Amino acid sequence: MILNNKVRTLFKFLNNSLEKIESIVAFLIFKLNGAKIGKNIIIRGIPYVWNKGYLEIGDNVVINAKYLANPIGGSGVLSLLVKKGARLIIDDGVGISNSAIVCWNNIYIGKNVKIGGNCQIYDTDFHSLHLNERLLTPEPGIKTLPIRIGDGAFIGANVIILKGVIIGNESVIGAGAVVTENIPDFEVWAGNPATFIKKLK
Repeated sequence: MILNNKVRTLFKFLNNSLEKIESIVAFLIFKLNGAKIGKNIIIRGIPYVWNKGYLEIGDNVVINAKYLANPIGGSGVLSLLVKKGARLIIDDGVGISNSAIVCWNNIYIGKNVKIGGNCQIYDTDFHSLHLNERLLTPEPGIKTLPIRIGDGAFIGANVIILKGVIIGNESVIGAGAVVTENIPDFEVWAGNPATFIKKLK
């Protein structure tokens, strides 16, 4: 019993030390990528950040970027990719776990938005619809459209949000949904493709 307590104490000490090191490395990664960082940010784990445009993270944001920070399944890392000329803004009070955000145009995530594990938010198609264009380098004809997620929205685990979508304030997107069209304020949507479930107010 005494040995077990010592082992637990040692494990807790090592885990806390590792989390402090990871946090320092994560902040360095954001700074080296030219991100504008707010106050009171909590980062658990080491995210993948590739920023060639504008990346801003507001105050009181919580970022889970490793499996142990939110072990609900899916990816074990958070990745943020911002192309040259694009803008990604994650506003105050956002919480996000082990998800991927790819910004080639403009993505705005509003205040107090919660984004569950293993979500994907893409404002680009990545490739053209036409084979003759996909065979070219660089590839022409790739469509991008801005994404906006309103204040207080809740995005369930494994949700995919595609280009051009506006999600209204305080709306809820059910786990596993694929969002391809605009969602008004105060509504619940779910499914693939996401469809209206009910009003919240």
